[in-house]
Order: sequence, then C-alpha cells, then structure tokens
Amino acid sequence: MEEDDVTIREQNFHSQVREYIICFLLFAVLYIVSYCIITRYKRKSDEQEDEDAVVNRISMYLCTFTLAVSGGAVLLLPFSIISNEILLSLPKNYYIQWLNGSLIHGLWNLVSLFSNLCLFVLMPFAYFFLESEGFAGSKKGIKARVLETFVMLFLLALLILGIVWVASALIDNDAASMESLYDLWEFYLPYLYSCISLMGGLLLLMCTPVGLSRMFTVMGQLLVKPTILEDLDEQMYLIQLQEEALHHKLNGECLFIVLELDSVQTQRNKLERRRKASAWEKNLLYPIVMLILLAGTAISVFLVALNILYLLVDETALPKASTDPGIGNMSLSTFGVVQAVVEIILMIYLMVSSVVGFYSLRIFQGLTPRKDDTTMTTIIGCCVSILVLSSALPVMSRTLGITRFDLLGDFGRFNWLGNFYIVLSYNLLFAVVTTLCLVRKFTSAVREELLKALGLDKLNLSNSPADAESSKLSANGHQKTL
Repeated sequence: MEEDDVTIREQNFHSQVREYIICFLLFAVLYIVSYCIITRYKRKSDEQEDEDAVVNRISMYLCTFTLAVSGGAVLLLPFSIISNEILLSLPKNYYIQWLNGSLIHGLWNLVSLFSNLCLFVLMPFAYFFLESEGFAGSKKGIKARVLETFVMLFLLALLILGIVWVASALIDNDAASMESLYDLWEFYLPYLYSCISLMGGLLLLMCTPVGLSRMFTVMGQLLVKPTILEDLDEQMYLIQLQEEALHHKLNGECLFIVLELDSVQTQRNKLERRRKASAWEKNLLYPIVMLILLAGTAISVFLVALNILYLLVDETALPKASTDPGIGNMSLSTFGVVQAVVEIILMIYLMVSSVVGFYSLRIFQGLTPRKDDTTMTTIIGCCVSILVLSSALPVMSRTLGITRFDLLGDFGRFNWLGNFYIVLSYNLLFAVVTTLCLVRKFTSAVREELLKALGLDKLNLSNSPADAESSKLSANGHQKTL
C-alpha cells in the first residue's frame, strides 16, 4: 500500500514538473517573439550606460513580459480547442499524454494571474518608474526613483480600492454586500477584474466592427489591385512629369513643395509595384483575399445571430450558465475538427481586426507605433491596450457564440457573464454595429464614384479624410500635368 502511495506521489510530481516545463517553454517562445517586436519599434537610444538607460531597459523588459502574456491570452482558446479535438481523436496515444486537462487549466490560471499582475502592478510600475526623478531633497539615483515609484503605486492602489468600494456600495446596498466590502481577497480583486473584463469587452465591441471594415482597406494597401481599364504606363508617365516639375520648382526651403514631392514619389512607388506585380498576384490573389475577409465577417455575424436566437430560447446559452465537461471528454463542435479550425481562424481574425480598429480610432491614433521611433511611454500604452483586448478576447468569443468552449479558470467567474440583458445587448450591438460598418464601407466606394461622375468630387463631400486627401492630391496632380 505504501509503495502504491509512493508511486502515485511520484506520478503527480513528474506530472507537475512536466507541466511547469511546458508552460515555461511556451512562455519563453512568446517572450522572445515579444522582445523582437518591441525592439523593432522602440526608439534607438545612445549606447552609454547612464541612469535613464537602465530605467528604459527595465521598463522594456516589463513591457516584453506584458506583451508575452497578451499573446498567451490570445492563444488560450485556440490551444484549448485544438487540444480537446486531438485528445478526442487520439485518446490513448502515448506521445500526447502530456496534453491533459490539468495542463489546460493551469495555463488558464497562469494567464489570468499574470494578466492581473501586469495590469495592476507591472505596467503602472513601468510608467511611474519611467517618469520618476526621486523626491525633492533626496539623493538622485535608481533607489530614489524606485522609492518614488512604490509610493505612487501605493497611492494608486488606495485610489482604485476607494473607487471600487464606492461603486460596489452604490450597486449592492444590502447587508451581505456591505460585509463583503471588507474582504479584500475574495471580493475586491475578483470584482475589480470583472469590471476590467467588462471594460475590455466594451473596448472590443467598439474596435472590432471598425476593424472588420478597415481590414478591407488595409489588405487593399498591402496587396496589388487588379488593373481593369487602367493604363499603368500612362499613369507612370504623368507621375514622372509631375515629379520633374516639382523638382524644378523646389528651392530647398519650400515645405509645401517638399511635402507634395514626397506624396508624388509615394504614388510613383505604388505604381511601380503594381506594374512589376505578376498576373496571378493582381488578378487572383487580391480577389481571393477579399472574398476570405468577406466570408470571415459574414460567418462571424451569422454566428452572433444564431447565438442571439439561442439566448432568447434557452437561458443555459449564457456563458455563466454553462458547465465544463472536461478536456477530451466530448467535442463542443458540431462538425468536429473542421468547425474547430474555423472557430480558431475566426478568433484570430477578430483579434487582428480589433487591433486594426483600435489604431484606426482617432482617440487612439496617438498610440500607433512607428518603426525605430516609438517612445517607451507609447510602448507602455500599447502593451496595456493590447493586454486588455487580448484578455477580453476569450470572453468575447464565448459571449458572442463564436465558440461553445467553456471559459476555464478565473475567466468564467466574471459576474456580468450571468446577466441575460448584458449578454443579449452585447450580441445585438455587435451584430448591428458590424453590419452598419460594412454597409458604410461598401457604399462609400459607390458614393465616391457617383461624386466623380457628377463632377462633385472636388467639393470634399466624402466622410473619409483619407479619400478626401487622395482626391485632392490627384486633382492637384492633374492640374499641374495639364
């Protein structure tokens, strides 16, 4: 009997060690990728080892850790779904025994823990540490800046706890709720993170529809459009004439002509790229990518519409009301592996669209990173924003019915997931706003062509600043060519 107990303890020990090693390797890969991304956009500084350089390096390491956690949050649901399907297909395979429910639950709990740590501790510390100079009268140095940072973190914690205490007291004014106000670990932190998740879900609701419509423009800029009824050689000749005329007018200090010359050179580079592109890239790749984007958006809206019907018919469709059947026990996809792959593609597509939509909104355009010219303050803001979006992605995917896979760990403990009216309103808003954004996107092209046909394109009646600026530049170029 004792030998059996020892064997069980050894098996549990080896299982835990194996899980720790796997989690460490996965996080190490994410950390290396995140470090490469941040160093690509971070502003290049001097190589001298001064105090500010040390502070910037510490802040960069904290931002890298946060971005790695964001990547883990994005991959949580895809990794869990594909693991579930693999265990169902190969239940007794020796080489996948490491892929079990304990590992999946551990990953969810670690991502939840690290998300809280980054959001409430590491990122505020990085920002205050970067902005600190030490208290007046104290000796300057790293220690003085660390002391000031911890004081600011303490004051920030008091402020946040006070806001949460007042908000919870106003919402729940009964005796049990008033007693729970003094329970920091069991009430404050889950309630606070539930509020943050709701804010992240609302941010995704605001960014994702905009990003879904913006993705067509982004891919249109990255790919080469088909040349239908266009003479690229003639356009190239006109651009070259315009560029030569601007070179003759350039006096060295005329800023307007320099900016216009840069715009003309950009247009010339685009025309050269379109002229050098192969036939399959122009006539086949572009339509296929546009159809894939349209199909992904249409499928997302269709799944949300089905989820709205489920919510109206059956209250167990709520994310809070679902029960966890366990990893590898049953498939949550009607069509098996095919549907699981489609769900994973849709979730990644929604995340990319939300990031594109986030940087497309005017209030967040100041956070747009630039290659080799992004300050650490902007990088901190970007990391916090991406962390909020990525942490809310599993919740949004389950709330919208993109997947039926249950939220594991602390992600399924959010209070608002059990509120029928919040979940239903969230689904309705997503479907309506996404449809309106797509209709506006595709009708704007027709509207622009009608304005050009009527000769009203010079009146800047377009709602899109980019289109208005493009038409203005083309009109100026046409006049100069004549």
